[in-house]
Amino acid sequence: MVDEIKVDVALGRDSYSIIIGSGNLNELGSRIKRIAENGVVISNPNIWNLYGKTIEESLGRAGVKFNYLDVQEGEEYKSLKSASQLYDRLVGLKIQRGDLLIALGGGVIGDLAGFVAATYMRGIPFIQVPTTLLAQVDSSIGGKVAVDHPEGKNMIGCFYQPKLVHIDVNTLETLPEREFRAGMAEVIKYAFLEGEKELAFLEKNLNDILNLDRSLLLRIVRKCCEFKGRVVEKDEKDKGLRTILNYGHTYGHAIESALDYKGILHGEAIAIGMVGAAMVSQELGWVKGGFVERHINLLSDTELPHKIEGADPNEVLNRIVMDKKGRGGEIRFVLLKAPGEPVIREIKGSMIERILTKLY
Repeated sequence: MVDEIKVDVALGRDSYSIIIGSGNLNELGSRIKRIAENGVVISNPNIWNLYGKTIEESLGRAGVKFNYLDVQEGEEYKSLKSASQLYDRLVGLKIQRGDLLIALGGGVIGDLAGFVAATYMRGIPFIQVPTTLLAQVDSSIGGKVAVDHPEGKNMIGCFYQPKLVHIDVNTLETLPEREFRAGMAEVIKYAFLEGEKELAFLEKNLNDILNLDRSLLLRIVRKCCEFKGRVVEKDEKDKGLRTILNYGHTYGHAIESALDYKGILHGEAIAIGMVGAAMVSQELGWVKGGFVERHINLLSDTELPHKIEGADPNEVLNRIVMDKKGRGGEIRFVLLKAPGEPVIREIKGSMIERILTKLY
């Protein structure tokens, strides 16, 4: 048995554990056995080609029966059409309420499979087995499951907690470099939310993290999971505090949507969005200019963008207005007064538009 870290998310009857390890994917079957003896693995062909054999052997040793359902890779497949196709296949397999759905992959798979689990037969149990950095530190945790709408990301969804999140950081070794760096945007986000100590640690150790130092990967995944877990425990349904986790997402989601989720990864859009949020904080007089530069420097060192390319500014602005954070004539923004001091404010459209021009 490999060494593992356990982070518990205390949500009463919906409590679950996040298991973080290195080389622990082959332990998955023994954990699933405690939840169900029959299940379905939803993944994409690329991920299945990498880890399908390990999953098959692990589930086989534990005596867990399962079927594999594939979904094509890409944000465009996180849709009601894909969900409907999965419902048809689950019905064909006679999957029942006591059976388990296993989401193996990145954020798209986790969100889509979780949405299907939440809505099929009014809810069947599911677990998250995230294989990308972004999913391991953020999207697999907290129970937000959704599909996209042409007018906005994650507009059709619900809250539905997994029974378990099982993380093997070794899967990051097969992740394309661009996707790993995109996942680092969420790590950077959490560092700014956590405070100066964590931010300084990230700046100091960035090169070793980018070189996939195993102990550092375990640390940053654990720290992000602990932070998000604490927030979710206090505000599971996103009625207040949990909104701080959307730092960088107001501009970011709008950029993704304006580009039809093509040519830009989620983390890349969030990177730009964090710079925009920092600029808003600066314009309000809360922070000095060096705060924006600190964002830009850290993102640049990670080879992440801080400028918008290819998206029409008017379309981005329209998407912000359509976004679920809209409130009347103002938009709810997550801002920072300093590292570790997030605030939520309603910002006028005129300021949002003015800052948007600076992101080009």
